[in-house]
Amino acid sequence: MPEHGAGAPTLDSIESTLTDGYAEALALEAERTRIGRRLGEVARDAGEVSAHTVAAELAELSERLETADGELSRLRALLHKLQGVRRRRRAAAPAA
Repeated sequence: MPEHGAGAPTLDSIESTLTDGYAEALALEAERTRIGRRLGEVARDAGEVSAHTVAAELAELSERLETADGELSRLRALLHKLQGVRRRRRAAAPAA
């Protein structure tokens, strides 16, 4: 994404993208919390269901948590870069 010239996003577009990105990060963090809570429930209730069922659900939850962690990590890196673009763009903008 070019920072200046043709094809460069407007400051408003950058702000909007950051807002959407932060909303997505919050959603991913909420998903991680739900998964963590469910992991605790499965572990707590492990004696009440078959070992196979517990193992399958723990594996699925673990995979979902790993996926959410990876997505959140990549999103945070992109948001950090975009914050830098916004900061430079604001610094270069003529004073109103």
